[in-house]
Amino acid sequence: MIALVDCNNFYVSCERVFDPRLEGRQVGVLSNNDSCIVARSSELKSQGVEMGAAMHLLPPHVRHQAVLLSSNYALYGDMSRRVTQILGEFSPHIEVYSIDESFVGFQGFDPSTLEEHSHQLRRTVLKWTGIPVSVGIAQTRVLAKVANRAAKMNPAYEGVCMLDADNGHTTRSLLQNLPVTELWGVARRTGERLAVMGIETAWQLREADPKRIRRAFSVVLERIVWELRGQPAITLDDMAAPKRQIMVSRSFGRLTSDPTDLREAVRQHAARAGEKLRRQGSVAKAVMVFVRTNPFQPSQPQYRNSAVVPLAQPCNDTRDIAQAAARGLDIVFLEGYRYQKVGVMLLDISDEANRQLSLGETTQSEGERKRRQNLMATVDILNRELGRDKVRLGLPRQENSWRLKCEKRSPRYTTRWEELVVVKS
Repeated sequence: MIALVDCNNFYVSCERVFDPRLEGRQVGVLSNNDSCIVARSSELKSQGVEMGAAMHLLPPHVRHQAVLLSSNYALYGDMSRRVTQILGEFSPHIEVYSIDESFVGFQGFDPSTLEEHSHQLRRTVLKWTGIPVSVGIAQTRVLAKVANRAAKMNPAYEGVCMLDADNGHTTRSLLQNLPVTELWGVARRTGERLAVMGIETAWQLREADPKRIRRAFSVVLERIVWELRGQPAITLDDMAAPKRQIMVSRSFGRLTSDPTDLREAVRQHAARAGEKLRRQGSVAKAVMVFVRTNPFQPSQPQYRNSAVVPLAQPCNDTRDIAQAAARGLDIVFLEGYRYQKVGVMLLDISDEANRQLSLGETTQSEGERKRRQNLMATVDILNRELGRDKVRLGLPRQENSWRLKCEKRSPRYTTRWEELVVVKS
């Protein structure tokens, strides 16, 4: 058996741990530059506020009543790490799926004890971190996702739902009432194509011919069919294939026409893209840089452009990527415009393990490539263990236009000495 442990309203829950005054109130967490809602408390959801709603379009009564906070990713990441450590006390088999979700393997456990074991897990996580979680248990990851959804939505389960694929009216009822597009791994367009075949619910997909599904769609969707039947067929690698393109972009905190602002932002984005590329064990062959003004200010001169700069050889070295990105920026930048956004995209990505020497490379250059790999690996380790951007290319100015707006961010209680909780008696 396997369980999916999902933190409830995770970002909001993290904020409430350190500010109990937020309990019972409408709370929302905002995206970069405080522009959109990316997390909502149950109270805010009940007001009809959708995920991704623009802050400036919220109804006046919501803006006046709700507490809207800037994203505090340092806090959320640290709280996620603490929750994962606690899960390790209940099973040695932990697969982190996202910042607020982990699969917990219960191989060798007595199935009759798993519900009480999971209730104890919930109580421990809540007591030690203050984060409420829901637990879905089943024979497969896909069914565990379905069970977790039920545990979260139906108070009768008290946060823990266990499904049996082969013997249970509950399982059939849940799958018959679950739209196929709500299943893990089934996108909206896939759902539209399934509907043409008369498959609209998770139960109908479960009963479909797996080979027919594979011929019409993919081997991954066939595996989802088997998983719905209780036969494990999916690993996390199946659901998280390496990205074929990596993009890092962000709107500026304020419009700028200063080329130094754009150069600093491009350098920062290139470094972040390089980290992501190395994390998935890939190399890129080209870098695209794009710029744009604010399309929602038509009274201002409008401009948008992009340029692709090929890399001398496939690589994931931040320095090469940043140099190529800087050349791309020089191509597209024009004076006289107030820019709102700049971005870096890595193109033509391939697996580093399958990389071959190009015609222009020699054995000596291969040795240099390995030294570069060791350097980048060291940089990644330092930034991972000591904190993001402890080692980076250049030092950005303190008052730059591209720095994110985070005017409503709460203190980073667990990762900054100077922002520790202050208790007054």
